[in-house]
Amino acid sequence: MICRNSEHPLLQPYRKLIGLSPPTQEFTPVHLADLNLRRDDKGQNGQATASFSSYRLMVHESVSLQGALMATPAIDTETTAGSALRMTSADVERFHRDGFVIVRQLADPGLCEQMLHATLDGLGRCIEPIEYEADLSYPGAPGGREAAGGQTARRLQQAHARHEVFTRWVACPELIGRVRQLLQPSLVMTLAHHNSIMTKQPRYSSDTRWHQDIRYWSFARPELVSVWLALGEECEENGSLRLIPGSHRIDFARDRFDDLAFFRPDLPENRALIETEVAAELQAGDVLFFHCRTLHAAGRNRTDNPKFSVVFSYRAADNPPLPGTRSASLPELLFAPAE
Repeated sequence: MICRNSEHPLLQPYRKLIGLSPPTQEFTPVHLADLNLRRDDKGQNGQATASFSSYRLMVHESVSLQGALMATPAIDTETTAGSALRMTSADVERFHRDGFVIVRQLADPGLCEQMLHATLDGLGRCIEPIEYEADLSYPGAPGGREAAGGQTARRLQQAHARHEVFTRWVACPELIGRVRQLLQPSLVMTLAHHNSIMTKQPRYSSDTRWHQDIRYWSFARPELVSVWLALGEECEENGSLRLIPGSHRIDFARDRFDDLAFFRPDLPENRALIETEVAAELQAGDVLFFHCRTLHAAGRNRTDNPKFSVVFSYRAADNPPLPGTRSASLPELLFAPAE
């Protein structure tokens, strides 16, 4: 969306299209210092914790507490049917085989609608931090911020700090239960990577070339799971994600990537893999789980309507970020199992 100091006119027809009324409240980021988190006697490594009814949400204090955290309602996972909190064995097997799996209609429609409200508000008021298409110079992007379309947003960063609805989503038992199946019971959500609302806007969106997320991240092991929630329809025409099944299990030589760590389509051996791509076609509420080593890409939005998605990434508690790297630059959220 093209950002200005007040709501851009493009937001008005989009609200009508998806049946949203304007937000009835102002969405203001809440910073970590405002939460009055208590220190847990059982915490280790200088962690602050907030207690929940059936798990603990912990904020690592090993780095500067300039990051943000939103409060979330207590969630009692014991009252939810066990099957609703888990993937089927077939889905787990598919994830480990292909490096991704889609769970349909996992997110509550009301939650998705609230996320859209917060997203449109953030775009309309240009609440930073925002990454603009022009900043990355990907194919199709405007030539600079002063060029036509130069103020087109690519993603709203630090999504977790933008409104409590995003914290309710990342702590949702139906989501956490599934990520635990793919990693381990003690989970950590990184705030340094993803943690974004991704947008694909008409006219000025760009191509995201083939890449593996882990090539830009630094953790003890290349084992993270990203959770991509569609807030509306995602299809080839509006720039849906495309993935290469099984690519997370391949150890690629460095020369199969260019200097920016994009997978090179000019190499015959790479082209053969790219021809096996699968499009992740989604509807609002659908969730794509994908491995940090899975090759993926996305095209431009060639429709007249914006596309919005929310993405967060999780790791096992025993897979820490490497000290001194961007991956260790912000606090993290630890989802500890109930004791």
